Amino acid sequence: MNPTPQKIGKLLLPVFLLISFLAQAQLVKPPKWTFTLEPKELQVGEKATVIMEAEIPMGWYVYSNDFDKDLGPLLTEFVPASSGDFVIASKLKAINPKKKLDEVWEGDVTYFMGKGRFEQPLTIKVTSGTIKGSLEYQMCSDLTGQCINYEQDIEIKFTAKESTPKTQSASSPVAAANQTVGIEGENKQSASDSTSIESPFALSPASGEAGQQTGEAEQETEIPQDFTAEGETESLWGFMVLAFLAGLAALVTPCVFPMIPMTVSFFTGRSKKRSEGIRQAFIYGISIISIYTIAGTAVAAIQGPEFANWLATHWIPNVFFFLIFIVFALAFLGMFELTLPSRFVNKIDAKAEKGGLGGVFFMAFTLVLVSFSCTGPIVGSILISSAGGELVKPVLGMFSFGLAFAIPFTLFAIFPEWMQRLPKSGGWLNSVKVVLGFLELALAFKFLSIADLVYHWGILDRDIFLAIWIVIFSALGLYLLGKIRLPHDSKLDHISVPRLLLALLTFAFVVHMIPGLWGAPLKILSGYLPPITTQQFKIEGGIASGETPSTSTEVIKYADLLKIPHGIPGYFDYEQALEAAKREGKPLLIDFTGHGCVNCRKMEENVWVDPQVLKRLKEDFVMVALYIDERLELPESEWYTSSYDGKLKKTLGKQNADFQITRFNNNAQPYYVILDHNEQLLAKPRGYNTDVTGFVEFLDGAKKIFNEQRQ
Repeated sequence: MNPTPQKIGKLLLPVFLLISFLAQAQLVKPPKWTFTLEPKELQVGEKATVIMEAEIPMGWYVYSNDFDKDLGPLLTEFVPASSGDFVIASKLKAINPKKKLDEVWEGDVTYFMGKGRFEQPLTIKVTSGTIKGSLEYQMCSDLTGQCINYEQDIEIKFTAKESTPKTQSASSPVAAANQTVGIEGENKQSASDSTSIESPFALSPASGEAGQQTGEAEQETEIPQDFTAEGETESLWGFMVLAFLAGLAALVTPCVFPMIPMTVSFFTGRSKKRSEGIRQAFIYGISIISIYTIAGTAVAAIQGPEFANWLATHWIPNVFFFLIFIVFALAFLGMFELTLPSRFVNKIDAKAEKGGLGGVFFMAFTLVLVSFSCTGPIVGSILISSAGGELVKPVLGMFSFGLAFAIPFTLFAIFPEWMQRLPKSGGWLNSVKVVLGFLELALAFKFLSIADLVYHWGILDRDIFLAIWIVIFSALGLYLLGKIRLPHDSKLDHISVPRLLLALLTFAFVVHMIPGLWGAPLKILSGYLPPITTQQFKIEGGIASGETPSTSTEVIKYADLLKIPHGIPGYFDYEQALEAAKREGKPLLIDFTGHGCVNCRKMEENVWVDPQVLKRLKEDFVMVALYIDERLELPESEWYTSSYDGKLKKTLGKQNADFQITRFNNNAQPYYVILDHNEQLLAKPRGYNTDVTGFVEFLDGAKKIFNEQRQ
């Protein structure tokens, strides 16, 4: 019986459930806004800031206000109500928006996804009053192509103290300009003046009255209060391409490749008409994509910075994935067969044997289940790499993987005659399986290494890790040459030229790793190896030195657990580093880093190691390395509740992460910030970017401004 349009519609309903939910459900859900006034203690005639924060529905974005207003989209705007209680001090500021080239409007636009933040500076005029107005903005979705204009009312009551005369102290123009670059805006109370401190990282204002600007000609500095790191770019498209390539790679695994003939036999003769067969093949492919996409959606539902940090650094998930990869590796090497319970697979397979479009869907479900033993590690790697708080990334990653996975099966279902051109399953397929087993075995130790670094177990230092990899890849090279045979291998009379070339490439990789046992940098592996500070065997005077020397006899907090590479002196506590910077007369360089941060290691081994950079880091700055994933629990007297998420911060890493988010509106690593002694920005923060020249300019520019301030 030919399927009716109604039946087709019923099958496609779950396939497009995610898209329809994202597109339709959000139409009646505007962003959730919160409005606060800072500072809490106001004074008549002085500045205050209305903080406007939005939680934006998934799949939607809100345009910012710092691009060409004639381009087309509606810019976000604060419209004050007529009132003598306050006056606007300067235009509305968008804090850390994203930027992209919009092909529809043919120009660059800025926008917020997930969360957005605007700040409206104003001047208080009365001792008691209300800040009233409205926020006008536009929310759009690329999934539906729709845009909705909103107007959000704002009403904040306040009380302020009468202003008191102050003596204007002399200060340089540079100092006065720098006051407006404050991390939290003007007129913040210093930690010493505050009666109740929520966070130990409260930044103090500039000394004296340098930041006090008088007269009606008051102007802002040209340096924006924007903490977007230089070199920090979106990698969503790159991530989708990698996920797509992973899907293609999964096709040649021994669990998936034999399923192609089964697919062809399933569709052969099912349809009397060619058009009906093509329609069923497309439904088959869409079903595969939807199954993987739903898995990505499930991960997206629980994403968030806290969850992402836990998944990436806690010992439980890392040791679990280490054991899972070991099990898969042993199965691929032929120690045992790894399959799902036969009763479960048989029930799904029985449903697939039934006719109709439901059978097509369950055939797709059978393919996903049967191939799980080979695709599981690949899928898991995609989901782990997407952990970072983004809702869309895991969904699109799994969609891309499913798309690459589904395309060949769909095409073979449409053109079954292509089967005759495929190579037959045989010994070559088992060789692919064994090679994957060696790779799984090597990658397993990366997960164990992260847990080892975060919890300071000391069982997998850099040289031990390298020794394990050297042995594993040496064994892989011998296997490719036919010197090692495993249980399911066929007898090998000779090896092919591609196999020989792959063996030579493997041995070249092994030879490249060997000098790393004595401290060679191994730049191509930076980020995947444990940091060089864990190296045990060192060449004296070489780059392997991982000590963090001190120029004084002071005790550096946490130096027994944490290190800075390449012999760079530094600190691991912000307050202690700031005092050292003042004492030594140098600017303060903050390195927000992490034990499990791949890009942090790449920066250290590719940029910091450059003689131009290394000399500046050692001589011109006081460095503080703030590890955001350090699990050291602090004394109870140092615990505090974050104003960002309302959670109690007990560990050093969580306090460092909270400091980065609340003060710089950023949670990515690496993230480099340079401050003067008044804790003011000296340069636009910098993120992951391996351009050595750009990093040198970043350091030199900040140092130049610092020296000008001190003249």
